[in-house]
Amino acid sequence: MDVKNAFFQGELKEEVYMVPPEGLNIGENRVCKLKKPIYGLKQSPRAWYHKFSGCLLKNGFRRSEADHTLFTTQGENGIVAILVYVDDIIVTGDDVEGIKRTKGLLKASFDIKDLGELKYFLGIEVCKFADGLFLSQRKYTLDLLEETGKLGVKPAKTPIEDGYKICCEGEPLVEVKQYQRLIGRLIYLTITRPDISFAVNQVSQHIQTPSKHHWGMVDRILRYLKGTPGKGIWMGRNNSTDIVGYCDSDWAGDKTDRKSTTGYCTFVGGNLVTWRSKKQKVISRSSAEAEYRAMANTTGELVWIKALLKDLGIESSEPITLHCDNQAAIHIASNSVFHERTKHIKVHCHYVREKV
Repeated sequence: MDVKNAFFQGELKEEVYMVPPEGLNIGENRVCKLKKPIYGLKQSPRAWYHKFSGCLLKNGFRRSEADHTLFTTQGENGIVAILVYVDDIIVTGDDVEGIKRTKGLLKASFDIKDLGELKYFLGIEVCKFADGLFLSQRKYTLDLLEETGKLGVKPAKTPIEDGYKICCEGEPLVEVKQYQRLIGRLIYLTITRPDISFAVNQVSQHIQTPSKHHWGMVDRILRYLKGTPGKGIWMGRNNSTDIVGYCDSDWAGDKTDRKSTTGYCTFVGGNLVTWRSKKQKVISRSSAEAEYRAMANTTGELVWIKALLKDLGIESSEPITLHCDNQAAIHIASNSVFHERTKHIKVHCHYVREKV
């Protein structure tokens, strides 16, 4: 569903005044008092969210604690869930009549258009099959390739070279703004492309002072996308609610600041749902410490997923499983005693111990 002029439908609580637009003569030293939120006003998004969420809460919906853009209501015939992103709304669930009533409520309360079955949302294409859903950004990828003139190039087999090396020095890039814009678009593409997450993470670290070497790495990612524009995420239909995570880390992989990079992915019912590749904020003194920090980050993600599923009425009877290939890190996580070699690790990292 799509809300028409969503910001205009909010209620402005603050007193806001504006200089009249050019051509409107109301006299000197006079300003206009806003009666409604308008586009470009910083209060407008929140005013719209308060109006929309207030309507749902008043009509029996509950706001998710894990994600405040998710609202659910449980009826006798099942659950109805609403996900809102500014003026784009998804209404779903297993209560068919409840969905119809909810759409009727929204149409009666707001100027809103029903776009029918979900096929496209925020640049993500949704293809429905009998045994699941396929999510991709094929059109977004092709538009990006056309914009950068890469539709006719020879595809690369991988998004990053095997045994790659990132150089912080080198000839500075002149087109810095173009580089930054491309990085932003590639980051958005990682929503459905975990296969480019690490490569995009590497080039995004040099967004302020890129060199021609970094531009070459971006070019490789684009050539890889040329050969795989339709790749995406498959969400298979099944009855499993098992939550599983995998985490890993290099150690001092960045040769400039010697910081490590965390990588993780999480699954629900065998379906990949979240993933990340991110440089750690502090320098780890050992590979075990780097892996342990990766475990802490992944544990937080897994706990959040469990809370989100609970808000959707999905309870998992099985404990969460986290896989890590570093025995020393596993030992630290399962042993509550502080040792000489681990006492320097910040307490927030020991969050994983609490959840073991």
